[in-house]
Amino acid sequence: MRECVKKLLTVKSIVTLTLTAAFSYLALTERVGATEFLTIFTTIIAFYFGTQTARRDGV
Repeated sequence: MRECVKKLLTVKSIVTLTLTAAFSYLALTERVGATEFLTIFTTIIAFYFGTQTARRDGV
């Protein structure tokens, strides 16, 4: 359990979660359109999971 919390509190994870929350808020308050939100969110998630996979594979 502690190991999972440690991994969640890495800088990359904190940045990803913060950006997700920020853009979700902007989308809900209609300051960012749905198309822009989807593009930004997809980029953030793809980067996060892409770097996780690369690190796990040893690249």
